Amino acid sequence: MPVIECDPSAARDRLRDGGVEIEPGNTDHERWRASHAGATAVAYDGKVVVQGGDPERLVGLLSDDGGRAHVYVDGASRGNPGPAAIGWVVLTGEGGIVTEGGKRIGRATNNRAEYAALIHALEVAAEYGFDAVEVRSDSELVVRQVRGEWNTNDPDLRERRVRVRELLDGFESWSLEHVPREVNERADRLANEAFEDD
Repeated sequence: MPVIECDPSAARDRLRDGGVEIEPGNTDHERWRASHAGATAVAYDGKVVVQGGDPERLVGLLSDDGGRAHVYVDGASRGNPGPAAIGWVVLTGEGGIVTEGGKRIGRATNNRAEYAALIHALEVAAEYGFDAVEVRSDSELVVRQVRGEWNTNDPDLRERRVRVRELLDGFESWSLEHVPREVNERADRLANEAFEDD
């Protein structure tokens, strides 16, 4: 449960600027509440507490980090198609972990899961306010399709490719590289651990 030490009035303005609706607090101690992307932010004097299963997007809107992010993503499918999950790690330019996680995404092929992981991580990096991203994935297909080196014949993957390019174009600069699975071990592990979560 992230706790952000901040001015609650400035935090409220940042969320409003991001299109999040602000509601009154439920108790005398709560200054305001806001829900977004599966999480809720609750403001108290001098801090905002973010609760819920997917807090990083709200935390991202409350942050103003800028700079370059290093992003690692992985998607996994058991059955291809079958139950699928994604994993992601977002690091600062200095290598500090901003956010990481894994979650199930229902039934999908492995390639669709790889795209879902990339889309999720880019949305998170954008909401954290990063100006540039360097993305690493062990899916050669996704990397080459997004970079325009390979055709995208599957209509569903083509839609996902368009969404990825829209997100990438929102950054001042970006790179997308294919890396061996060993280099992407943390995102791979988080995706696989999501299968074990109840």
